[in-house]
Amino acid sequence: MKIGILSRNKNLYSTRRLAEAAVERGHEVEVIDYVRCYMNIASKKPSIFLGDHELNDFDAVIPRIGASQTFFGTAVVRQFEMMGTYSVNESVAISRSRDKLRSLQLLSRKGVGLPVTAFAHDTRATKSIIKVCGGAPVVIKLLEGTQGVGVVLAETTKAAESVIEAFRGLNANILVQQFVKEAGGADIRCFVVGGKVVAAMKRQGAEGEFRSNLHRGGAATLCKISPAERATAVQAAKVMGLNVAGVDLLRSNTGPVVMEVNSSPGLEGIELATKKNVAGSVIECIEKNVASLSTTKTRGKG
Repeated sequence: MKIGILSRNKNLYSTRRLAEAAVERGHEVEVIDYVRCYMNIASKKPSIFLGDHELNDFDAVIPRIGASQTFFGTAVVRQFEMMGTYSVNESVAISRSRDKLRSLQLLSRKGVGLPVTAFAHDTRATKSIIKVCGGAPVVIKLLEGTQGVGVVLAETTKAAESVIEAFRGLNANILVQQFVKEAGGADIRCFVVGGKVVAAMKRQGAEGEFRSNLHRGGAATLCKISPAERATAVQAAKVMGLNVAGVDLLRSNTGPVVMEVNSSPGLEGIELATKKNVAGSVIECIEKNVASLSTTKTRGKG
């Protein structure tokens, strides 16, 4: 097969490992800077170009779309889908997962465990949404934030009110969530590929830090997950429509709760922590699905 990896930087660990795994399994690989692509949206013959080169001979693509390029990146993925190219994660699933509010609403509808979450536009509802989340402390999140940026722990009601009013004063959309104290500043990253958890790691936040993101100094270790955690991670990825997903769970007193479903999960932390060939699992998933393009549900639909 010829596989395209949609990535802005071929030297990133995740991009490099996916390319290596594909080559090891006998495939041809090209890393495509999707931001430099342009599209011809012609009737019955959609096409996509990088410079003067038409990208019309790929069997599959692996989207590694950065959060800041979601709109254009998903348009590129969608164009490949219109051309009949298999995408391991579909454009609509990527868009769905990138919208924190929409993803939580979809997970809630399917009964997936979640922390109590509130959302409002009117600052006059501030006291009410803090109360809905069980009172302080609460976690306040910017809808557009990634990698722990724009996430604040408000330990008192007064602090929560001040942060919420400040964010709303900047016209920022925010979520307010229950603080799961029993998690102890740790979460579980489950890497789901093709409906199975292929690797899992525990991420522990640095001392004094409630966010466990590795980008913020968190430490990753191999983790054994429970059947309930495994089932929750698989179901969350399924609800989002993602073949490849990083599902972040917290261990709460009521069972596993989903914090986020990531459509472009990094490979470095989980491969180093678990010593598993996660990149190889992604390529194997593509091999199983690419023969039947009917698995790309959005093909020709938009």
